[in-house]
Amino acid sequence: MIIRETSFFSNGYNLKAKLFLPDDYKEGEKRPCVIPNSGYIGLLDIYPSLFARALTKKGYVAFGFNYRGFSDSEGPAGVCKLEEQVEDIKNAITFVKTLGVIDEDRIGLLGWGMAAGLIAKVTAEDKRVKAMAGLNGFYNGERWLRSVYSYADFINMRNEIEEEKVRFVKEGTRKFDNPFHFYPMDTSTTKVVKDNLYPVKDYGQDISLEIGQSILEFNAEKYVNDIQVPVFIGHGKDNLLHPIGESKLFFEKITSKKEFYTIDGKHNDFMFDDHPVLAGLVTKLDSFFSQMQM
Repeated sequence: MIIRETSFFSNGYNLKAKLFLPDDYKEGEKRPCVIPNSGYIGLLDIYPSLFARALTKKGYVAFGFNYRGFSDSEGPAGVCKLEEQVEDIKNAITFVKTLGVIDEDRIGLLGWGMAAGLIAKVTAEDKRVKAMAGLNGFYNGERWLRSVYSYADFINMRNEIEEEKVRFVKEGTRKFDNPFHFYPMDTSTTKVVKDNLYPVKDYGQDISLEIGQSILEFNAEKYVNDIQVPVFIGHGKDNLLHPIGESKLFFEKITSKKEFYTIDGKHNDFMFDDHPVLAGLVTKLDSFFSQMQM
């Protein structure tokens, strides 16, 4: 795989990025492109790069970046707003088209975790996207939070979010806490995050509590009827962080050509280069994205 470091601007913020090319890429070629997008507090060097390594072996160009406010990208550090990340993804599409290496009629989006919902909204609004693959995601923020919190804890969380919204408006200062303050994790995901993600540089920075309101208000299902390209939805059958029912509910609402793939795993217990479950998923993704056309 050939890696070219680059950057682009989104709402005036310089976002660090990488262009990934297959080893056999020849200058002047126009290859199909997949943009793998990171989930919550994920970084380019984790799952987008993992998918890039796999997809370039299949002949695709891949392009990944760090959202604004994360790692070496500009923007308010640790401020995670889903609508702003939607904007970052759209601007990544604009930028990658300027690089002269992609078939502009074969641009696909891949969204991991929280980004599955982000790319659904992008795909609904941006006709440059010819296919999307949402993996282990959620698509309705409030419904997801209700599914993983007890009723009492959900009410307490919602009250805290409202109090923080009022405080921020009155005082104009952001409050930060550990990244999982409003993002409850299950035991399996916690172990993978602790053992494999926290050692990655810049992972785990404190997050503005605005994330709670952002998740509560985000609902990609409102845009599902505007998705007119093929959709691939993959989800771990034993995923306890984002229950598989979330993906099934979204999948049922899709009216375009669609494919559902049940991953034989949890949330990220299989997300390693040499894992056979990931290899099986990549084979399915290759078959799906290879059909991209105008």
